[in-house]
Amino acid sequence: MRELPWPARVYIVALVTAVAVLIWRTFITGGGLGGPDWRTLVVLALLFLVCESVPTLLNVEQTAISVSFSAVLAAVVLVGPLGATLVGTVAVLSVRPGLPLVKRLFNGAQFAMCGYVAGEVYRLAGGPPGPPVVPFADLIGPYAAAAAVFVPLNVLHMAILLRLASVVRGDQVPIGDTARFFASYLGYATFGLLIAGLWATVQSISAVLVLLPMFVARWAFGQYRAQERSYEATMAALCQAVETKDYYTRGHCTRVSKAATMIAMEIGMSGERLRAIRYAGMLHDVGKLGVPTKVLQKEGSLTEEEYAAIQLHPMRGLEIVRGIDFLDEAFAGIMHHHERQDGKGYPMGLAGDEIPEFARVIAVADAFDSMTSDRSYRRAKSPETAIAELRKNAGTQFDPSMVDAFVAALRREGWDPPGRVTAPPTDSDQTVIKDHDDPTTPIQVAAER
Repeated sequence: MRELPWPARVYIVALVTAVAVLIWRTFITGGGLGGPDWRTLVVLALLFLVCESVPTLLNVEQTAISVSFSAVLAAVVLVGPLGATLVGTVAVLSVRPGLPLVKRLFNGAQFAMCGYVAGEVYRLAGGPPGPPVVPFADLIGPYAAAAAVFVPLNVLHMAILLRLASVVRGDQVPIGDTARFFASYLGYATFGLLIAGLWATVQSISAVLVLLPMFVARWAFGQYRAQERSYEATMAALCQAVETKDYYTRGHCTRVSKAATMIAMEIGMSGERLRAIRYAGMLHDVGKLGVPTKVLQKEGSLTEEEYAAIQLHPMRGLEIVRGIDFLDEAFAGIMHHHERQDGKGYPMGLAGDEIPEFARVIAVADAFDSMTSDRSYRRAKSPETAIAELRKNAGTQFDPSMVDAFVAALRREGWDPPGRVTAPPTDSDQTVIKDHDDPTTPIQVAAER
């Protein structure tokens, strides 16, 4: 518990205390479970424990999810609010390796609280108590109401803790698109209805019968995570390939991605667009793979032919990533991030609102990181100096609204500039003279006669 920030610790203690008081008062004032079969409670608790002990890891650090909540929802129908509360507390006994006690306590408390609230909703909606009688159409509506309360409350508890513990940033969404996550989560809640329905005919065997589909659901969660990881690996590989051409731009793609995300959040982007702008920031310079290294690293003026090769790198970038369908709107950011507000940019000379929003975001993020990073010909500029340069060029090179959004985000979140870059080994030929993304060092083109 010591490693958690104090707001997260207070939240966990308050939640555990509330559940303890709730259980104690229910037993005292309500006379215990009120008669339901304790064997039912034990079977549901065992089913919950099995599923909770083998969760699926998410893309958020140290966070996992399981379909064990279906057993709690089944308990809502079969053993009532208090029974669902007790089933939820079994999360404390999870045999998942390496799970700290504080996480066990939080999991048990939040499942218990969600179970109790869902149980009360089920009761107030007129849900029949105890094992259903066939046909059981009369429990579908109350059960749907209980699930519709349980799922958002469960997610809310996790989101609050992750936020208080500073594990999740605003640009991190647990499983991609939020709406899709909620839809799938609610879909898995039907397993609880299946358990309750089967209980009317095969009783405790129903818990065994639903194990297979529940583990199939777990596999589906895992497949989504594996897909997200493959996306990230693809992005990382392409970024590394670009940065091998330039000793001084190590980490540039990642930092541009971070800065672009800050701007995007400031102007209200969310969901899939936020993910797409992050990918666009990572891959904005991938077209430099198609530019000869000697041109990128040339000292002095470029010939018109060499300058044309530089101007083509956004289009080459689009050609490289065109087949990666999950990039969506990121294509526009990659293709047009060197356009200018005054129409003097490249590759198409777009101006003002003709420039896609993603490209206007990336242009600001790219220039800021270039100016605040070490280069072979100069040391990094301070963030304050870089901001002044962005403001100076707002309206001509950069979209003023994007500059303002970035400045506001910087004031709120701050910026960790990259560390000093040591000179490359003496036998290296990777010394860059000019950074073509730095607005303070414009490219010089030698006219050809």
